[in-house]
Amino acid sequence: MSELVFLLEEESAKSMLQGVLPRLLPDDLQVRYIVFEGKSDLEAQLVRRRRYYRVPDAKFIVLRDKDSADCHAVKAGLVAKCREANRPDALIRIACHELESWYLADLAAVEQAFGISGVAASQNKRKYRSPDELANAAEELVKITRLRYQKVGGSRAIGPHLNLDNQRSRSFAVFIAGIRKLAADAGRNA
Repeated sequence: MSELVFLLEEESAKSMLQGVLPRLLPDDLQVRYIVFEGKSDLEAQLVRRRRYYRVPDAKFIVLRDKDSADCHAVKAGLVAKCREANRPDALIRIACHELESWYLADLAAVEQAFGISGVAASQNKRKYRSPDELANAAEELVKITRLRYQKVGGSRAIGPHLNLDNQRSRSFAVFIAGIRKLAADAGRNA
């Protein structure tokens, strides 16, 4: 594999990944980000983008928020689009409910990113123990950061501090495990 290509619903996911991936991937692995203007744009362009991508051994990761949809239906739809493009080999990952759920799973990272002391102490509150179940994670993050969190800038600030072994968000743990597997496979095939 010469490169890892991320197909992302929004710019904030790219900002977060730029802080996470240097800690996960070997330096010689090329990373490319294709950022869409929301989930509708991602789904509308996915077939064309996959079908006509010209780097033959590139590996793809599609990341989309679950929001209020059924997770299994969202994933099945994305898998179907990859098959339609004759490129069924993409790693599809869904952030449950949204990217901000991953941040709420690691309030120590949020505290570090914004320099707000005491935020991490809230981690044991019921709603932050399994934030994938929260339907309003972005709103919670804005509250807990005292209105400092904004999607792109906040993701850029939090990403480098995220604990990559954190298991509070199952969707984050599965996402990180998938990237680690792709990176390990790339190392074996090099």
